[in-house]
Amino acid sequence: MGQYWFVPKTSARLLSLLSLLQARRDWPGALLAERLEVSERTVRRDVDRLRELGYPVVAIKGPDGGYRLDAGVELPPLLFDDEQAIALAVALQSAATAGAGIKEAAARALNTVRQVMPARLRRRIDTFQITAVERHATGPPPPVDSGVLMALSAAVHTREVLRFDYAPVSPSRVGGSGAPRRVQPHHLVTWGGRWYLVAWDLDREDWRTFRADRITPRIPTGPRFVPRELPGGDVAAFVSGRFRGFGGSGDWPCRGEVILDVPADEVSPYVREGVVEELGPNRCRLVLGSWSWPGLAATIGRFDADIEVVGPTELKDAFAHLARRYAAAAS
Repeated sequence: MGQYWFVPKTSARLLSLLSLLQARRDWPGALLAERLEVSERTVRRDVDRLRELGYPVVAIKGPDGGYRLDAGVELPPLLFDDEQAIALAVALQSAATAGAGIKEAAARALNTVRQVMPARLRRRIDTFQITAVERHATGPPPPVDSGVLMALSAAVHTREVLRFDYAPVSPSRVGGSGAPRRVQPHHLVTWGGRWYLVAWDLDREDWRTFRADRITPRIPTGPRFVPRELPGGDVAAFVSGRFRGFGGSGDWPCRGEVILDVPADEVSPYVREGVVEELGPNRCRLVLGSWSWPGLAATIGRFDADIEVVGPTELKDAFAHLARRYAAAAS
């Protein structure tokens, strides 16, 4: 196994050259010189320095010439600049809290990386703490700058008032984000593949969840604050509740019970937060929640099976309402 370390004083140009060589297979010498804003002679010198460090950079013959980074028998030292080191630590901590069967391995890797970081980077990484709220992602999450995540986590860690601009949901919306938001940041969480900041909004005097990809932090941060107690005391339940359309009570506002004429094993894979009980070879009981009664009825209706509503009355009324709507659509 090769050795890994971080060299803060290594030539920035060498790091850039190495990063370019790792990004694609073949690089013409002239293109490398253009990207690095140096002469081709300087590129040749820098390639020789990388070879001295153990990187197997080979020359490509041809009219244009160029270079390629080949895989060596033994892995040479890997050099990371500050941004790469922070990004690696963020990714490892995210993996360590998000499951996917690699939690323990990711935690060990994060500890290894932390030990070989210089003290200035280690302090930044130590302030980065997240909470993962389990939920299936419904689409590709928006990218979030690692510097933003580190700034949010640092404010949470130091308990300092945070000011930031909050972008509108639609880029075409006129008026921008308005006045900066002022919050007391309490938790940085992931939910459904997205990053959120859970904070007490000082101007609205209420708890809020903010999407990190829409946050642009302002500096400096404000005064320190005494942490407040989150409603319910559990950040995972609070965040889940907020996105279900109610405040932190830990349950759906609408919950019903039905019997489906379909095997339980055909229902359970699609019911993450409900309860499925087998009643026979082709019959099961389903208890499920939703943000509204029509929404719950529509969710249950996606199963290709006869439905018997056990209760409550609101769910029966919702089925009747949808039946009239669908019949009108069919006519």
